[in-house]
Order: sequence, then C-alpha cells, then structure tokens
Amino acid sequence: MRFKTRPDQPGSSISNMALRPTTFSDCLQEWEDLEKDYQQVQETHRLYKQKLDELTKLQTSCSASIARQRKRLKELSQGLSECRAGVLPEEASVIDGIKALIKERPGIFFEMEAFLPKKNGLYLSLVLGNVNVTLLSKQAKFAYKDEYEKFKLCLTILLLLFSFTCRFLVSNRAVDSLFNFLLVWYYCTLTIRESILINNGSRIKGWWVFHHYVSTFLSGVMLTWPDGKLYQMFRNQFLAYSLYQSLVQFLQYYYQSGCLYRLRALGERHNMDLTVEGFQSWMWRGLTFLLPFLFFGHFWQLYNGLCLFWMARLPECREWQVLMCSFTFLVLFLGNFCTTLGVVYQKLQNKSQGRAKRL
Repeated sequence: MRFKTRPDQPGSSISNMALRPTTFSDCLQEWEDLEKDYQQVQETHRLYKQKLDELTKLQTSCSASIARQRKRLKELSQGLSECRAGVLPEEASVIDGIKALIKERPGIFFEMEAFLPKKNGLYLSLVLGNVNVTLLSKQAKFAYKDEYEKFKLCLTILLLLFSFTCRFLVSNRAVDSLFNFLLVWYYCTLTIRESILINNGSRIKGWWVFHHYVSTFLSGVMLTWPDGKLYQMFRNQFLAYSLYQSLVQFLQYYYQSGCLYRLRALGERHNMDLTVEGFQSWMWRGLTFLLPFLFFGHFWQLYNGLCLFWMARLPECREWQVLMCSFTFLVLFLGNFCTTLGVVYQKLQNKSQGRAKRL
C-alpha cells in the first residue's frame, strides 16, 4: 500500500516524488479530492465577495452618517449660541453641558474615520492617484507605523555613515551627488509614508509635516548645484551639518520612542503617534537633554542661510542654487525654532497653571 501525504499536512517535507500519484487509481482519487477542494474554494470565494460587498456598504453608510452628524452638530451649536441669551440659569447649564459634549465629538469621529476609507489629499492623489491607502485593522496600522519607524532609523544611520564618509574620507562631486540623491529619496519617501499614516489616524501635523517637504526641496537644489568654487566653499560646512543632523535624529529616535512607549502604556498617548524630527510637549516628561542639541541645530541652519546669502553677493556667484539654498535654510530655521519655542512656552505655561490650581 502506497503512503500518501498531502502538502498541507504533517510530513509535507517528503520530496515531491513521494507525493505524486503513480497509478490510475491514485490519479482518479487525487482528482476527486481536488474537485471537492475546488467546490470549497468556490464557496469560500463567493462568501468572501458577499462579505466584501456588505463591508463596502457599511463603510459608505458609516461615512455618510458621520458627515451628517457633523453638519447637524454644527447647526445645533450655532442654535444653542443664539438661544442662550434669554434662557433660565438651569437651562443655561444644560446648554453648557450639551456644548461640552459637542466639543468631544470631533475627536470620536476622528477615531472612527481612521478605520474608514477616505479620499486622498492633494499630495497622495498626485503621487498615488485615487488608491485607497486606509488600513482597516489595528494590527495592520501598527505594523505599518512600526515599519515606518524602522525605516527612519535605518536611513538615519545610513545617512550618518554616508555624510561622515563624504566629509572625512572621500572628496568627490559624484559621491556628493549620490549623498544628495539619497537625501531627496529619503525625504520624498517620508512625505508619502507620513501622508498614508495621517490617513490612518496618526496625528502628526503642522510644521513637522511641512518640514519634510522643505527638506526635500533643499536636497534637490543641493543635488543640482554644479561643482565650482562656491560649491567647494560650502561643501564641508553642509556635510558637517548633515552629519550633526543625522546624529541628533538618531538620538531623538531613541529618546522619543522610549517616551512614547511609556506614555502609551499609561494610556496618555495615541497608539498611532510617531516620533518626529522636533521637540513636542509629551517629550517634557523625563529628561529634556535634547533641547540644547535641537536649538544648536536650528542656529546652525541660520548660520548656513546667512553664509549662503553672503556668498550670493560675491561677484563670482553665478549659480541660482546659492540664493535658493540660503532662503530654504532660513525657512527651516524659522519653522523649527518658532515651533520648538512655542511648544516649550506652552508646556511651561501649562505647568505654571497646574501649580496655581494646586495652590
């Protein structure tokens, strides 16, 4: 009697020759088994398509209901504001309670919409078209977020080594171009991945999103800057700045990821929150040793911008990249410095208000 093993059962490590039917009766039996499996596959696929249609209808219905709720809540809020003047004190307290509940609804709707398909923004539409990038399970969202964080860490280390090589070991314009091309690709990829993460519930916003678009532009301008006297004047300064920036980003990743892990465990941060290339209020808990490094990097950007502006006024300056890089570095300095300063000021203000309430 021939021993027969199916590929999906224990013992599937036996060679394919041992699994192949060799007689007519074995072939007939195998065909009958395949027919039964085929019928099951068809039924499973039919059920899958049915559930998929039901899911699509539920998604459309839920999105429409949320949009309707938003519109009606806005109208109700306006109506409550208009009728509040001539009501009794107890009615005024009811109105205040309703308004407080209305203010909580946008956050709840935001959490709901993180699991619903939504239209891509302008940037994703230009890059990917009208492709649905919403991940519908928590596991898929967390996996994509973790992969994004690992991607940032690996590329930060690579950029750190590359900038060190260009600054101290190799002095070649072609190698510099490869480094700048890697910077362009890295920041472009970050903007796409962050847009997908925002579609899936990540709450990174404001300057920290725009920062990567500006950095992409700066890297692209540096890539097109032709070799010459002015380029060589600025080359070592730019590579030293890039080396320092990669080192700070490496420190930021480990510090911020540790902060986020603790705050998520305590339920004080959203599970889709990301590490960012800047200082945020939730980083205040614990050590604030990153602030001096960040501010030093910000003023280095200012120094780069001023040096390039001085170079643009030299008689031998013919490259448009000099003035454009100067302007871009100044934009980066203003955005980073003002945003970081605003976060620090807000956090200090919140701490002083907390002390005043306790007293």
